[in-house]
Amino acid sequence: MTVATWAGIGSVLVLALLLGVVRPRRPTGVEQFYLAARAVPTWRNGAAISSESTSAATCLGVAGLIATHGPQMFWYPIGAAAGFVVLLALVVAPLRRSGTFTVPDFAQWRLGSPALRRVTTCLVLAVGVVYLVAQFHAAAVMVGLLMGLPAWGGWALVAGPAVVVALAGGMGSVTRVQSGQFWLKFVLFAGCAVVLWCTWWIAPRPRPYRFTGFVAPDDPALPGIVTILLACALGTMGLPQVVARVYTAPHGRAARRSIVAAQVLLGGFLLLPPLYGILGRAHVPPEAAGADGIVLLLPSVMAPGPVGDVLTGLLAAAAFAAFLATSCGVLAAVAGAVSSCVAAPGVGSFRAAVGGVTVLALLVTAATSPGSSVVLVLVGFSLSAATFCPLLVLGIWWRRLTDVGVAAGFVAGGGATVLLVGAGAVGLNAGLATACPVAVAVPLSFAVMVVISLVTPGRVPGDAEVSLVRMHQPDDRSSLRGGRSSLGHSPYVDDYRPLVELWGKRVSRPRSRP
Repeated sequence: MTVATWAGIGSVLVLALLLGVVRPRRPTGVEQFYLAARAVPTWRNGAAISSESTSAATCLGVAGLIATHGPQMFWYPIGAAAGFVVLLALVVAPLRRSGTFTVPDFAQWRLGSPALRRVTTCLVLAVGVVYLVAQFHAAAVMVGLLMGLPAWGGWALVAGPAVVVALAGGMGSVTRVQSGQFWLKFVLFAGCAVVLWCTWWIAPRPRPYRFTGFVAPDDPALPGIVTILLACALGTMGLPQVVARVYTAPHGRAARRSIVAAQVLLGGFLLLPPLYGILGRAHVPPEAAGADGIVLLLPSVMAPGPVGDVLTGLLAAAAFAAFLATSCGVLAAVAGAVSSCVAAPGVGSFRAAVGGVTVLALLVTAATSPGSSVVLVLVGFSLSAATFCPLLVLGIWWRRLTDVGVAAGFVAGGGATVLLVGAGAVGLNAGLATACPVAVAVPLSFAVMVVISLVTPGRVPGDAEVSLVRMHQPDDRSSLRGGRSSLGHSPYVDDYRPLVELWGKRVSRPRSRP
């Protein structure tokens, strides 16, 4: 088993280095390094987005939770897929037209507050670190279970190659690695699933699998299901690695098509974790391994011998590709946001940020105990949903939003998320609030942002109307010309002032009496 596992992981590493480091040309400018020159084709971008979304939580954690808790965990992949529908409907096109390429960029561009941008950057860093910690812990579980290595061996096997790829060519290298590894993951997971299901069908089955219905864990009521869906759907909207992908497309129309392509690819991939979960529930006792280890144990339990060893090596390769692809995307997106906030945008600052974010994630990983990757990712989803989702929705669709209102919403929503997650971690039970903090934190954040913005009308930016017209103008000129982002400044926003003036006159014109 160890030889097959090493061979699988080694193959993934070689493929990542070939795709990410051995490249035909080096990026010559900041935009090429940060945004892959805004020239990523639609299906490649969709595959890269799907690769970021099929992380350790999707490949191992969801299947493990289905095996241990039952079919109610089917709602996790459904919620993740629904998140891209919300993203496509509310955010993609306006955000692409804004000309900003990170959430902190958008916060400063829309509300004119450098201080708010720094706060938003800190939140982006927190969400990114949570995602990286989930990948590192899942890798530690894999190498410990299959190879007998200490936990730090798994961290190093993921962090080292991810840093090399991100430093080599920025977002361009990361995109090639992610798109290539998505197809590798899909083929390996699907192929092993077919073999294992055929084995189960031919061999005597230990016990039947009983479907008991879709209910939330420890909460059979409908609100529990809805809150799981909301955590995934609303949290997807502000994930830094997903937002960054909007700007690697040539224009707004291509960005929307990339999200649609990602939905199609994810729809196919998300059929696989339930298949493994059903097999794990039938063959692997819950106490044999944690949730993240059940999928990796299936081949040795169902097909002991050389066939099981080969299947284990293939599944290890697919899981390692998931860890590496997600880590590369998160590193590139978070490093881009951090570097453009604390220093002038450039290749050097980007590379320094990559190293700093990696070190911070490793320190947090070492200071925390391993847990289910799904739980860690849900924490990141919840924090994103309680902070970035209200910022993007209100910033795109509501003119009267202010920087003070957003900051207060961040404190309320983010603080509630941290407190409720902490309460659940120490064993305090507040019912649905601790089971799914997003049910409390997201409405609270929206309400606080709206109320504080209404009582601080003097903080509404003077060009709020211009910004909204720019985001909602039904063309793609903003994606083809420089925007007011950290990558460069352009007076192009003045092109919209005649439209704003005309719109203002039409609104203020008195209606004629009949």
